[in-house]
Amino acid sequence: MQNPFLQPFHTLHDVTPFDRIQTADYEPAIREGMRLENEEIQQIIENKEKPTFKNTILALEQAGSILDRVTTVFFNLLSSETNDEMDAVAEKMMPELTEHSNNISLNEALFLRVKEVYLHKEESNLTAEESELLEKTYDGFIRKGANLNEKDKETFRKLSAELSTLSFKFSQNHLKETNKYELHLTAEEELDGLPESAREAAALTAKEKGKDGWIFSLQAPSYIPFMKYSNRCDLREKLYRAYNTQCAHNDEFDNQEIVKQLINLRMHIAQLLGYANYADYVLCKRMAENSGNVYSLLNQLLDAYLPAARKEVDEIRALACETEGSDFQLMPWDFSFYAEKLKNRKFNFDEEELRPYFELSKVKAGVFGLATRLYRITFEEKKNIPVYHPDVTAYEVHDKDGSYLGIIYTDFYPREGKRSGAWMTGFKEQWIEKDGTNSRPHVSITMNLTKPTADKPALLTFSEVNTFLHEFGHSLHGLFANTRFESMSGTNVYWDFVELPSQFMENFAVEKDFLNTFAKHYQTGEPIPEELIQRIVDARNFNVAYGCIRQVSFGLLDMAWYTRDTEFEGDVKAYEKKAWERTQLLPQLDDTCMSVQFGHIMSGGYSAGYYSYKWAEVLDADAFSLFKEKGIFNTEVAQSFRDNVLSKGGTEHPAVLYKRFRGQEPTIDALLKRTGIK
Repeated sequence: MQNPFLQPFHTLHDVTPFDRIQTADYEPAIREGMRLENEEIQQIIENKEKPTFKNTILALEQAGSILDRVTTVFFNLLSSETNDEMDAVAEKMMPELTEHSNNISLNEALFLRVKEVYLHKEESNLTAEESELLEKTYDGFIRKGANLNEKDKETFRKLSAELSTLSFKFSQNHLKETNKYELHLTAEEELDGLPESAREAAALTAKEKGKDGWIFSLQAPSYIPFMKYSNRCDLREKLYRAYNTQCAHNDEFDNQEIVKQLINLRMHIAQLLGYANYADYVLCKRMAENSGNVYSLLNQLLDAYLPAARKEVDEIRALACETEGSDFQLMPWDFSFYAEKLKNRKFNFDEEELRPYFELSKVKAGVFGLATRLYRITFEEKKNIPVYHPDVTAYEVHDKDGSYLGIIYTDFYPREGKRSGAWMTGFKEQWIEKDGTNSRPHVSITMNLTKPTADKPALLTFSEVNTFLHEFGHSLHGLFANTRFESMSGTNVYWDFVELPSQFMENFAVEKDFLNTFAKHYQTGEPIPEELIQRIVDARNFNVAYGCIRQVSFGLLDMAWYTRDTEFEGDVKAYEKKAWERTQLLPQLDDTCMSVQFGHIMSGGYSAGYYSYKWAEVLDADAFSLFKEKGIFNTEVAQSFRDNVLSKGGTEHPAVLYKRFRGQEPTIDALLKRTGIK
């Protein structure tokens, strides 16, 4: 009973008591959580009363609260602050958790009660939100095998257990592969071309590892500046090959066989459930509805952007040949380097020149301040709220009337226990209690931004500011949640709708009126010069077509894997290169492979869903065009966006929510205009 998960937290706003949680607490808490949920499920099944929404659907929605509590914390920290002990617990417990989940979804007696309520829904006088929960619950059972015969149910159990184990193995291999690599430089001339910020960060990394010189890693704040600025082509090539061959070295961290197994497992699960392929299984519960609509979008973008992308690459190649000689062949490790030089030539735009104006605390104040200006919410740092790492900060968020809205944690810097990339998650969802109390959410944004050094605070690139805005948009989706049921609140929406709030926020990054609210020199306090802001605006569409085609290539690769209807036993690298061949604008190397490190589609939630970023980009451009028309800080439009999109979660179809906000169907026109294509 000393286990913190198995007793009331007794903390401010019932926040997670990270300071009291030990790794040893997870396994017993998970086991007790499963036992308690099994008891709750049994009570639902043994209820002698006729199945109703309240005694079956609502009871099921509220079951498993202890298990949800512990697994939410555990899996969040497995991504942001893991270690060998945590990994061992995950490896042990994930098969058992999968089996536990299957025991519920494949329980025939439980499903019969759910089905009974579903078949008589017209007689139940349900609210719209209750009807949506009933539909979601019933459909969830079907999609997890409830209608299968006993033999197929056992097959489903086996396949889903394997999928869970291999997804975890894929992620851990990538994290370990990233962590083990270092480019250790000891000679000053090896740093030629690198800005002071990159040198200082590399020196700090070396010092932390007890080594002399400079260490560059495969983490974004280290890798990206090196590829942009290093004059050493040989070292750029070395780092590029290291990055793009991760998990493809035929060693203990190789993911090639795991990719094959993941692809085949998902295909078999989909076919077991009656679908031709995994994409069909996924997309019938997305805005896109089917693979034909996904390919239609990707091909539409390909047709619109590919000619412009080729011109962009030709222009960069011309600059490289001007510098290196007419017979120079532009290779992938040269692209960022010469693209940066071309951007400087055309726009006098250098991200390093912007860093002094993007000191992290000022950026944070600006991003939080944007939410204050749009929605009148405020943020108060709370040092008495426990956090899971010293880098993490907790804030109490208040609504425009001063009432408590939720908690947001910020976690900004890379470390060995954190996977790469950036994401938003939650430690507690929002829901409304039986007595009407609105139980508010605890959300978290996790990134891998430039760290402070011994002499300087964290000074961000413009791209990192954009990333911050993106994840903060997700967090607002979570914070503004205002639904009755936990499973439908916040970001629990169709996967190709979930990126709208995040990508919408990115639009502000190039707005002068927003940048002027926070971008001040970290030493002098001088505001960012107007001409520097203008350069940001002028350069906003630099290489935009190339960037679009890159995203389309990822979408095509994803769809190529998940529209398969036969087992894959071929060469992963060769299949990948064929899948996105028509989008490749630079030479492809035989030994590079993205699929083996593409966590989004292999171990994340974007399997047959990577197109969602482009799908949502059409929506975000269309949505922001209304702000451009009415004023980017227009509080009435913002309130409508909050009321009709951000607060509704998954209570209605996203197309209905979007049209209610926008007053019309979205079109691709706003995106084409924003990017200068139209």
